[in-house]
Amino acid sequence: MADAFADEVEPTMTINEYIEGLEAEELEADLVLGGDEGKDCTYPNGYMKRQAVFSCLTCVPDGSAGVCTACSLSCHDGHEVVELWTKRNFRCDCGNSKFGGFSCKLSPNKDPENIGNSYNHNFKGSYCICGRPYPDPEAEEQVEMIQCCICEDWFHENHLGLCSSGEVPRDEEGEPLYDEFICQNCSVPCSFLNLYPASIWAPSRVQAPVRSEVNGDGPRVNDDAFQGEKSGKEMGPDKGSVEGKGSCTECVLGVNLDETSLSEEKKPMFLSKKWRNALCECRACSEFYAKKGISHLIDREDSLEEYENIAKRKRQEKMQEQEGAELNFLNTLNHVQKIEILNGITDMKNELQSFMESFDPSKPITSADVQGIFENLAKKRQRLL
Repeated sequence: MADAFADEVEPTMTINEYIEGLEAEELEADLVLGGDEGKDCTYPNGYMKRQAVFSCLTCVPDGSAGVCTACSLSCHDGHEVVELWTKRNFRCDCGNSKFGGFSCKLSPNKDPENIGNSYNHNFKGSYCICGRPYPDPEAEEQVEMIQCCICEDWFHENHLGLCSSGEVPRDEEGEPLYDEFICQNCSVPCSFLNLYPASIWAPSRVQAPVRSEVNGDGPRVNDDAFQGEKSGKEMGPDKGSVEGKGSCTECVLGVNLDETSLSEEKKPMFLSKKWRNALCECRACSEFYAKKGISHLIDREDSLEEYENIAKRKRQEKMQEQEGAELNFLNTLNHVQKIEILNGITDMKNELQSFMESFDPSKPITSADVQGIFENLAKKRQRLL
């Protein structure tokens, strides 16, 4: 019987690996949640430009409502909750008319409905053109999904309208070379992007246009001319403008998008980092974006990059506050208490050092080894008392 378990080895990791793993998980959670600690309902903040959103299928089975992080934790704990990652221009629905008699614990005074919210099939737990859930309980292997920056739906890489997932721009290690993605359906209203130079596309972009015209008519800006245009001024409003976006009169593209023949081909687009900075923000182009419902593309605070930057700043501030709280705590201690803490740290350091000196480096460290370290510390502590 002992031989049957001879090959079973308890999973192990170093202390540094364990700490690094925890920090990576905390950072990932902060990036997804935008640094939101989940303490307060975001409803008073109105339609937030971007926030983490959840759908409670226990309360609203038809998926026509969404709740913020705090409400998902405080009001819907134990419910069937779907994590939707982030959505733009959304306001928390928790406890409104869509929830029947259910009342929000954190912000009960809400309008009956948030008419500015939009909902897709993600709120029902369905994704992609295939409408499958994620993770898919019927799939032998979970296929990676990517989010369209226009419709915000998620798509499996093998359902992007490409000949194969190998056409997705990736480096030799399989890491994405693109920063943002536009699905094949959303590529039609965004076909004007083909007028921009190749620099906005992810490297090795298969579907990047190589012709100088779109559908044989409208001109396409070449890289040299575009770079010269950019060197003359920063993209966006004129520096002397007082009206902000859409007030500059000089169009980077030099065409009227409403009068330009654009492609109707449905093909996914993979965009490079900072590609939004290249978009023209003249009045005519801004009006065109508004008619197409894509004005958010020239909103610097809309991108996931900016959302994650905000999360990183909040995380740094939180860590600094924690360090300050620890320092304030130490300052409240008397001399004897400080010495006891320092002695405890020294004892831990010495015990770990003794363990490492006597430990066979060819063997893995098990949970029993770690438990033994703390037991030895406890015994030493008892002898001192």
